[in-house]
Amino acid sequence: MTADRAAPSSSRSDGPRHVAIIMDGNGRWASARGLPRAMGHREGVQALKRTIQAAPDFGIQCLTVFGFSTENWSRPADEVSDLMGLVRTYVASDLARLEKAGVRLRILGRRDGLPSDIAAIIEKAERQTAHNDRFMLQVAFNYGGRADLVDAARRHMQRLLAGETVEPIDEDTLAAGLATAGSPPLDLIVRTSGEQRLSNFLLWEAAYAELVFQDILWPDYGPKALGEAVAAFAQRERRYGGREDAPARVSA
Repeated sequence: MTADRAAPSSSRSDGPRHVAIIMDGNGRWASARGLPRAMGHREGVQALKRTIQAAPDFGIQCLTVFGFSTENWSRPADEVSDLMGLVRTYVASDLARLEKAGVRLRILGRRDGLPSDIAAIIEKAERQTAHNDRFMLQVAFNYGGRADLVDAARRHMQRLLAGETVEPIDEDTLAAGLATAGSPPLDLIVRTSGEQRLSNFLLWEAAYAELVFQDILWPDYGPKALGEAVAAFAQRERRYGGREDAPARVSA
């Protein structure tokens, strides 16, 4: 599967509005070519650019991608350093283009522990694109689904201890404290490289999302692969726990 073939056009009103992607396979892509892992990550950035550009053509309004997890700090120091360098390079080269294209950029994840310049870059990117409403790009960076749930509960408790009037904690109040609050409900999660697991990504939001696993390494991703994921979504029957053929309830 290659990324440079034309993507099918789509204007389906019943397609996914919010798609999340676990961008997996950069290291294996590089290894298969005898290249350092850093080259896989750099080619992965190009795949991300292609995918962002193509997403609105499929009716997607919000794209959330898994960039760096809370567990990724355990990777070798040189790989972590290279990933941080990619953030610096990507924002420096693409922020103006994203702003002009009407893309609002949000970074999901903990800010504590990030290098100070990375934190400043994130704040600048969010501030500079906050007025845009054509498309939302959310990058999960220093993010973990479990950590996000803990942080949401902790923020609620801190407000309570501070004497604020807060609603009893329930699904709505907890969801309002998550990093994704304000984004459309999650419709579809895509994972590349053939792996079939969520890896601590959007655990709460995934409750009723459709899952599509694609056997393509992330650096090879592009419009065609995204179109195939959207087409697979269109074949699903979303019931949200109900049954389409359930008999009507008979009143006593």
